[in-house]
Amino acid sequence: MGVVFIKRHPTAPRGFFATEAAGLRWLASAGEVNVVEVIDVADDYLELRQLQSVSPTAVAAREFGAGLARLHSTPAPFFGYRPQRGTAWFGPLSDPFPTPSSTSMDFGEFWSIQLRHVTELADPVFQRLGTGIAPIMDVIEAVESGAFNGIAGHGEQSPSRVHGDLWAGNLMWTPEGVVLIDPAAHGGHRLEDLAMLELFGAPYLEEIYAGYLDTYPMPDGWRDDLPAHYLYGLIAHVYLFGGSYASQALHAAQHVLSLDRLKRG
Repeated sequence: MGVVFIKRHPTAPRGFFATEAAGLRWLASAGEVNVVEVIDVADDYLELRQLQSVSPTAVAAREFGAGLARLHSTPAPFFGYRPQRGTAWFGPLSDPFPTPSSTSMDFGEFWSIQLRHVTELADPVFQRLGTGIAPIMDVIEAVESGAFNGIAGHGEQSPSRVHGDLWAGNLMWTPEGVVLIDPAAHGGHRLEDLAMLELFGAPYLEEIYAGYLDTYPMPDGWRDDLPAHYLYGLIAHVYLFGGSYASQALHAAQHVLSLDRLKRG
């Protein structure tokens, strides 16, 4: 069977590991990108195939970008789809929070509910800082109204299989290429994953993008839309880790509000 890695945590919510296992298997079932293999799962642990870590390379990055694009080309039934019934979570194993079980064929409807929920969680932190959340609330209202619907004014309405928490720490560079770990997998917008890579950076990020765009092109202006998608991750970090992320979240919200296409909406 080979070497295995066991994830455990004494405060992990009931069903947390089953949800993660289902997400990994759902992403892997597309057959388009490497995903860590689930060996076994129970209420109090998740057993995974042990991965060997190697240094990132430009070639592996470009290959991963192409694979991620193919994954995103694999549809999900709707925005908010979950591969496991029950509660889903976002955040670290030590302190995840449940996410709303909202579903829709409209990205704006789905995304505004997710943004509103995480903003309500983080609001006490913003209030203690004295900053308020007016720009974030303006973004939520714009998304609810349909003024911003995903990407460069095109409003892509094809839900994709997304990892859902694709920061660089959830990419494992191995001899077989990049392998995905620790997802918050769901039916979502493809920019959700690219935005999280952009937010915290990733090795050879431009090569990842190049491989992606060669496989699944984007309309002009797509990078301007990334802050609208990583805003969720920033607000979640305010809630989970404190006010050091608040100014970044507010700046991202102000950027979204400055978009000409949103103002035209």
